[in-house]
Amino acid sequence: MGQLAVTGGTPVRTQGYSRWPIWDEREVEAVTATVRSGRWGGYPEPGPRAAAFASAFAEFHGAKHGICMANGTITLIIALRAAGIQLGDEVIVPAYTFAATALAPMEAGAIPVIVDVDPENYCIDPRAVEAAITPRTRAIMPVHLGSQVADMDAIMDIARRHNLVVIEDCAHAHGARWRDVGVGAVGHLGSFSMQSSKLLTSGEGGIVLTNDDHLAQLCHSLIDCGRPKDPEGKEYTFGANYRLGELQAAILGVGFSRLAEQTATREANAAYLDEALSEIDGVRVLRRDPRITRRACYEYIFAIDPQAFAGAAHEQVCEALSAEGIPVWQGYPAMHNYDLFRPGMSRHPIAQLYADRFDFSKLQLPEATRAAESEAVWLNQRVLLGDRAGVDQAVEAIRKVQRHAHELTA
Repeated sequence: MGQLAVTGGTPVRTQGYSRWPIWDEREVEAVTATVRSGRWGGYPEPGPRAAAFASAFAEFHGAKHGICMANGTITLIIALRAAGIQLGDEVIVPAYTFAATALAPMEAGAIPVIVDVDPENYCIDPRAVEAAITPRTRAIMPVHLGSQVADMDAIMDIARRHNLVVIEDCAHAHGARWRDVGVGAVGHLGSFSMQSSKLLTSGEGGIVLTNDDHLAQLCHSLIDCGRPKDPEGKEYTFGANYRLGELQAAILGVGFSRLAEQTATREANAAYLDEALSEIDGVRVLRRDPRITRRACYEYIFAIDPQAFAGAAHEQVCEALSAEGIPVWQGYPAMHNYDLFRPGMSRHPIAQLYADRFDFSKLQLPEATRAAESEAVWLNQRVLLGDRAGVDQAVEAIRKVQRHAHELTA
């Protein structure tokens, strides 16, 4: 019997962390009132609860418009379509992200151009973006990953110089601010997911933010079966029903009332964790850019040096920490190795039409591959929602796993 919980020892933490999602009777009352109202769906669009939530969420991020949608993949697709992305256009996306970021351009008819990430924060590398631009490039989709924000100054500068659209994937970043501007309001459009694990959730759902009146009108039209939303009522689109229902909007309205306080709690605990982990040899804290003026923490990501853990495999370290009662996982695969992103296997029409562009054997993505396969440990945000003692136990577990890592390799 070893010292580590995974080899038979006693775990550091035996009680769970905060539940997620957090809810109380206010959600029950809001949903009950919506049921009794008889107004359940999203038509006419937007519904009153969806409109109220969209307005409050947009204001919180400093955006002029918010458009609620069915989920956080649809938000990316609709943002691309509203921006005028067409067949054969190229959209630059990071290699280290959820599969939807690369799928969305394909659903809009475009080719996702996958580029590497910055090892300092695991977000898209502006240098890789610049190197990937061709005459067919039309958009950049930076992802604000975990607790980080992509370098929006550099990305917006590139976009201005090359006349590109910037669509921020903010699925992890509800409430984050860059130079005191809310993410999603820095680029031309911003996409947020309200899926079950996200920082603000209604089970499923999403929202697009923009400061552009015309883009907002197009988004509303595209999710409402193409109905015109311009003042003259003449600008139809080839849209479909991607509206958010009023039952989900009711839940979001209540959840939003907690977002600011929860964000502050997670941010304070993340800062404490930065300092604590910085003292552990073989553990690297991702650099927090000083231009991030409010930090949202969907997952707290840090990097390990496997050699400092007796050469144990990345997955073994994550399994050992989980056994110690600390909710972690190893994160996304790099996009060219992602089982969920296999456009050739799915016979996606874009992959068939541009087959040569989906030969992943040509991709060189060393930083994303290193993060995915040997470095990155994703600590669940529930740890950051609890008290300082819970954070200390997470640090203690990391030290313990490192101290007894030889048990993992024996």
